[in-house]
Amino acid sequence: MSEAFARPEIRKPKNNVFKKTKVLTDNVLHYCPGCGHGVVHRLVAEVIDEMGIQEKTIGIAPVGCAVMAYNYFDIDMQEAAHGRAPALATAIKRMLPEKFVFTYQGDGDLAAIGTAETIHAVNRGEKIVIIFINNGIYGMTGGQMAPTTLKGMPTSTSPYGRDIQTMGNPLKITELVAQLPGAYYVTRQSVHTPVNARKAKNAIKKAFENQAKGCGVSFIEVVSNCNSGWKLSPVKANEWMEQNMFPFYPLGDIKVDGELVK
Repeated sequence: MSEAFARPEIRKPKNNVFKKTKVLTDNVLHYCPGCGHGVVHRLVAEVIDEMGIQEKTIGIAPVGCAVMAYNYFDIDMQEAAHGRAPALATAIKRMLPEKFVFTYQGDGDLAAIGTAETIHAVNRGEKIVIIFINNGIYGMTGGQMAPTTLKGMPTSTSPYGRDIQTMGNPLKITELVAQLPGAYYVTRQSVHTPVNARKAKNAIKKAFENQAKGCGVSFIEVVSNCNSGWKLSPVKANEWMEQNMFPFYPLGDIKVDGELVK
């Protein structure tokens, strides 16, 4: 065959090979199928692994769906009383300033019983990372209304939907903490698509890098679904989240390097 009619060389596409990070244990996750917790766990573990800080990291989980996070991360973990993770993180970081310390909290924990701990830890500018999973509901205890439950959103304790007149407005605690001087980095992400998961991972990595530089609080909200609490399939739950959660809780950076994003 002449060169003019030679077949061009076929190049096989380069595929990324994703392997289990060593920072995650072999324990099977207890989370409901389709829940975002498992994805966020993996992202946090990957960042710890890639930064080479597995032996230097301490995680704190309080009461909530992630109460058993110590089963899944092969790092030092500490349990905290309901809502008190930022206070415990403060103590650990001050006693062991060379360690990387992060909390992993749900909206019922961080934005309800733990509101005071959250506000004051951020206001003091503690050198910690706070990871906040917001699914707008108390997922573990039966699907009750949370501070983050949307207007009109049905829950087990608001079966006809959240009524603003009697139940108040949903709490945008992430915007609230962004106003505090001790907040160095504040962002809201999601993990329901590969693109969003990569953005969330970059945010988590930036947060840990900020801690390495001795900056104030890095606060990462991850808007997630709760398909069991919302009584939807995982696919429908993601669609509902996009249509209803994201307009009220818009994704993106809110504060970067100590400055509010305009």
